[in-house]
Amino acid sequence: MRTKPNYTLCKNTSYALAGLADMLRHESSFRLEVVVITLLQISLSIIDLPYVCMVILRLSLFLPLIAEAVNSAIERTVDLVTVDLHPLAKQAKDLGSSVVFLTITLTTLIWVCTLFYVFYR
Repeated sequence: MRTKPNYTLCKNTSYALAGLADMLRHESSFRLEVVVITLLQISLSIIDLPYVCMVILRLSLFLPLIAEAVNSAIERTVDLVTVDLHPLAKQAKDLGSSVVFLTITLTTLIWVCTLFYVFYR
């Protein structure tokens, strides 16, 4: 039986940061999302919004990044397990992509609803 590694807050943080750095280096979708999210964060600094709305919009921008990390983990695991074209491997990758799509859609809806509430209520 394998011995479980001794995790600490510092080790876990370094693993997380290494994962983020790896995604920035190797995942073009993640880089694109970071650029778009950075532009949206900057635009939020210019727009005068109520504090609660600002917080909702800023926090919602983390959803696509989280989904992209999960999708990348799924894709890499599938690639590790098999190099063959298998229907289940394709389904797993497609499902991971659908998670990203759904979170981008959810984030867009949060932005539309929040901005509509602020400017047209």
